Amino acid sequence: MDLAWLGAGLGAGLVLIGAGLGIGKLSASAMEAIGRQPEAVGPIRTTMIIAAALIEGLGFFGLVISIILAIKS
Repeated sequence: MDLAWLGAGLGAGLVLIGAGLGIGKLSASAMEAIGRQPEAVGPIRTTMIIAAALIEGLGFFGLVISIILAIKS
């Protein structure tokens, strides 16, 4: 039982690290694109926000799955 909680904690941590790295890479690419073409700020920002929301959704999904697996064990 204790190992299930440990596995859930490690799984949640890995999911959050992955989501953080993904959003960081997304933001860096968007800032570089805005620096190259300042007139395209609007569409780049919109696309970045949508992609960040999808990454966060996957992060929450992984977190919920980790918690469910820990409780089920």
